[in-house]
Amino acid sequence: MMQKIQKFGGAMFTPVLLFAFAGVVIGFGTLFTTPTIMGSLAMPTSGWYKCWNVILQGGWTVFNQLPLLFVVGLPIGLAKKQNARCCMEALVLYLTFHYFLSTILSQWGSFFGVNFAAKVVDGSGLAMIANIKTLDMGMMGALVVSGIVIYLHNRFFDAELPEWLGVFSGSTFVFMIGFFVMIPTAFLAALIWPKIQIGMFAFQGFVKGAGPLGVFVFVFLERALIPFGLHHLLYAPFYYDNVVAPGGIYAYWAKSLPRIAASTASLKSLLPAASFTATGYSKIFGCPGIALAFYVTAKPEKRKKILTLLIPITLTAVLCGVTEPIEFTFLFISPPLFIVHAFLAATLSTIMNLFGIVGVFSGGAIEMASLNWIPLMATHWNQYLLQLIIGLCGTCVYFVVFRFLILKFDIKTPGREDDEEEIKFHSKVEYRERQNMGKIDKGTQLVMDILEGLGGKDNIVDVTNCATRLRVNVKDQMLCKDDPYFKSIGTHGCSVNGKSFQVIVGLKVANVRDDFEKLL
Repeated sequence: MMQKIQKFGGAMFTPVLLFAFAGVVIGFGTLFTTPTIMGSLAMPTSGWYKCWNVILQGGWTVFNQLPLLFVVGLPIGLAKKQNARCCMEALVLYLTFHYFLSTILSQWGSFFGVNFAAKVVDGSGLAMIANIKTLDMGMMGALVVSGIVIYLHNRFFDAELPEWLGVFSGSTFVFMIGFFVMIPTAFLAALIWPKIQIGMFAFQGFVKGAGPLGVFVFVFLERALIPFGLHHLLYAPFYYDNVVAPGGIYAYWAKSLPRIAASTASLKSLLPAASFTATGYSKIFGCPGIALAFYVTAKPEKRKKILTLLIPITLTAVLCGVTEPIEFTFLFISPPLFIVHAFLAATLSTIMNLFGIVGVFSGGAIEMASLNWIPLMATHWNQYLLQLIIGLCGTCVYFVVFRFLILKFDIKTPGREDDEEEIKFHSKVEYRERQNMGKIDKGTQLVMDILEGLGGKDNIVDVTNCATRLRVNVKDQMLCKDDPYFKSIGTHGCSVNGKSFQVIVGLKVANVRDDFEKLL
């Protein structure tokens, strides 16, 4: 069950990879179309505004069509064969589901307690999906329908039909079965979802009422669940669904940027729901403190080697918000340090919240700049200056706490190993030299080494990936290598949970997975 949950969490991350560029477009588009920042140049009648407005509307595509993205994105990670065809099947059957649901509610809406004649506005419980008026099921409806289609695809795509029915095989057969499955699914959605909406609104009120304590618990759990690959399941409903904001915090924040940019009031008073997208402070402020503590506590003769490791993984965390490389560097050495990290991250986010600083601060500096600093700096510079001061104080606290714990308990963080052999796990020098001597290109050799470390192709059950990790389920974990092996071949290590192996590759993981599947 844990393997399936982890695989599902990784698959959900696929559409999120598009948010970075979309966020940059929205950030610049909002900046250049806000009169309070650009003056008369940004008036709706000017050519400047009209040109940038075209770009801005295109940038909102990702956030306005989140359900469709998740419907198509989920099969990429979960379909066991012919992923592209499964994406098509999921999209068609998702639209079919909503056509069924729309017709059911238009004819018998009163029976289900739904005023289907109401206008589609925030709080109405209705939404427009691909120009279909339907229930606002957000990401949850997309995941349920896509999950059903993936199951049907994995079960029936290769079904052998009589030769005279061959034209109905493959995707057509999946669509035929799914067509009739969507009818009762739509009926159940009409029956159950309005009640769920009532519960969601109640939960939304509870979460909002929790205040800073709710922020602390949320951020602590988000960090603490990273080793298990389950953090996606925690934050996704908050960020991309209707738990605390219509359409999710990301979409709601993006749409609210012009209103926020036009006001000098505190960010928290303008959009309190954005309190929960505060998981990125530990990435841009905490990770540098951790890296500095590692460097200072390393043995003098090893600091130069450690620096070559720390610089790229720290920059990856700060700029891109990808923290697995640096976090997994000390997670396997001392799990208690990771709990301390989660506690400090939650504390830093809570302090920011107490000072009224909120926004989309869940990623790295690039995402933060595009959705916060660039479009809002003119009217909220004083809060961002305070944010920087608090963040740098957080960096100092991280450094002091980690340095104290490392020295107090003699934790063998990078550069403090007892023998020279250990530090080689964190160096790519030997690996690169070995690649230069061989005829196989560097990328192919890495994939071959990963496959060898996982017991060979006959030991592989399935493979998926998230932003940085190659997630592989194996038949026999006893045939697999340990974490030091994976570090020695050029990865950042490997997390193991039973038969589920997560090889930390980095941002090139999509290409690695493609080559890995070719070897299989």
